[in-house]
Amino acid sequence: MKNNVVIRESNENDRAFIFELSPYLAEVAKLDWHTEDAVQEMQDNYISEMLANTSTPSTTLIAEIENSPLGFIHVRTHKDGISGEICGTVPLLAVSPKSQGLGVGKLLMESAEQWAKNLDCRLLHLEVFANNSKANSFYKKLGFKSETLHMVKTI
Repeated sequence: MKNNVVIRESNENDRAFIFELSPYLAEVAKLDWHTEDAVQEMQDNYISEMLANTSTPSTTLIAEIENSPLGFIHVRTHKDGISGEICGTVPLLAVSPKSQGLGVGKLLMESAEQWAKNLDCRLLHLEVFANNSKANSFYKKLGFKSETLHMVKTI
């Protein structure tokens, strides 16, 4: 499978595919203190912001086999909150449900890491919903470690 996967930069034709994955991204949040509609709206807005043109160096990559998209990743530069240095950050990674477990996410993460290295970044950050245990496990296997924890309480 991995040998047949092509990783390429996204284009305008990929927008529909990217937004098709938005409900899956919202579903794994499992934030019972927010309505499902609020989480979905946040996710859609986040994707729109990600795809907007900005002066911050960034790229959205698509994994595909024979022109059939399997997943995407967005990577951009970010100022590290501790050292102040410019690093890479992955605000979004999504793999279609039918393609999960086949190594697509790992290939996309490797591509994001290479993109950041090409910009001389020393660190690669990412954000993941705390309740998304599958993703948390995946990122830990790739060598990511928790740095800060943002907590919420309903009052």
